[in-house]
Order: sequence, then structure tokens, then C-alpha cells
Amino acid sequence: MQIRPADNNDLNGIWEIFHQVIKSGDTYTFDPDTPKEDLSKYWLAPGMTVFVAQEDDKILGTYFIKANQVGLGAHIANCGYMVHPEARGKGLGGQLCEHSQQYARQTGFRGIQFNIVVSTNETAVRLWKKCGFEIVGTTPKGFNHRLLGFVDSYIMFKEV
Repeated sequence: MQIRPADNNDLNGIWEIFHQVIKSGDTYTFDPDTPKEDLSKYWLAPGMTVFVAQEDDKILGTYFIKANQVGLGAHIANCGYMVHPEARGKGLGGQLCEHSQQYARQTGFRGIQFNIVVSTNETAVRLWKKCGFEIVGTTPKGFNHRLLGFVDSYIMFKEV
């Protein structure tokens, strides 16, 4: 498994993961009907650095890292991670998170903040805690879950 910066040749592989992950409407705020043309606005926008996890010729995971805020808040990073459904349960999410923390340290970030972790996404909450993140806040009914309606979301943070 190689984690490397994404390039234009990775767009279809990233889209495959992005589309599979958001279509359920239970983990990300992206509209489940987001068209492929909008991928560059949400996952590959200016100011984001994007990485992919590749095995052989298959993109199995991806993450972005960017400043969470501008100016005096730019020392805290924000990340988003996605793993292809076929690659789940193999530790790839943790590897991507560890890679992002190393990259954050190398590029001068002082911490990473996740702005919205869906409380019902127990797998993600457990993984981020295992990676050293703490819940530092709760937004009551902060996520409109496609099946469960409005559920709480968490703000999670870790110094790097």
C-alpha cells in the first residue's frame, strides 16, 4: 500500500470512493446526489492537499488536508477521509489518519480538527479516538441523517 499525493490520473478512483461513501447519506454532509462535476469543489478545491492510498492500480482510500480557518486560525488543519467500501476493516482509515498527522506536523500545523463527525457513525468515532482525537464539542442535531433524521455531531481535535 502506497499513500501518495493525488494527481489528475486519480480523479476517477477518487470519484468512485466519494460517490460510494456519500450515497448513503449517513456520514458526510455532501448531498448524496452530488454529481461528478462537483468533486473538484468538495474534495479537490484550491487550498486542499489531497492524498490517495493505492495498491497496484486501485485507489482504495483518499484524504484531504487544509487549513481549518484563514489567518489567525490557519495553524489548525481540517481533514476528510474516505475508504473504498471494499477496503474497509483492514486498517486503512487509521493509516490515512496517521499519514495526515505526519503531514500536518511537517507542514507546520499545530493540530487537526474534525468539524463534524456524525455521532451515529460509531466506527469513525471509535477510530478517531483510537488515533488520539478527543470530542471537544457536540452540536445538537447537527447532522440530517438520511435514515434517522437529525442526530448530534461531534467536533473532534488532536494536537500534532
